[in-house]
Amino acid sequence: MLTVTFVSTNSGKYREVRALLRPFGIQVRWKRRKLPEPQTANIEEVVRSKLNAVRDVTGWVLVEDSGLFIPSLNGFPGVYSAHILDIWGFGPLFELLKRRPRAASFRAVAGLRLGRRIWLFPGEVRGKIAPRAAGKNGFGYDPIFVPEGRTRTFAQIPVAEKNELSHRSQALRAAGQLLASLDARGRTRRPRRKRSAA
Repeated sequence: MLTVTFVSTNSGKYREVRALLRPFGIQVRWKRRKLPEPQTANIEEVVRSKLNAVRDVTGWVLVEDSGLFIPSLNGFPGVYSAHILDIWGFGPLFELLKRRPRAASFRAVAGLRLGRRIWLFPGEVRGKIAPRAAGKNGFGYDPIFVPEGRTRTFAQIPVAEKNELSHRSQALRAAGQLLASLDARGRTRRPRRKRSAA
């Protein structure tokens, strides 16, 4: 079984990563470490910076970054989503959206590192900001984000349902497919030869 080290301070993300990679036969270890986040509006650049910061971790290493993007607020809070939530909570965001369109999207990028080689996997889900927070599942902005085609927030729907359609699940499934095709050294797995009948 291939083992991947997920580096993050977010226990909620770790639980999602572990559940999403399990079907690919991937074992996930959690390394709790705060990683640098450069001042940039580009999630890919943030993930590359995180991957550069985990060069000391051996074997397969996984990092992830995500953000809530609201077009009527010029993409705010974007890559600063976690920081803004820690400072503000939901209240000021609701105030800003009182007379603005509530369309939004969650974007994520998962990054894998093995030695000097890196891979990036994007994911996105569109939806809207709910009029009020609702639900107890999930974490972060889950209580205020209603995915397209649904009437409940990410925090109201079962975790398994969220993992079927979320931005993070899209990125991690792509990462899982790659990992399932490679070995611990990053080489393509060779299919086992069937033994011929004697």
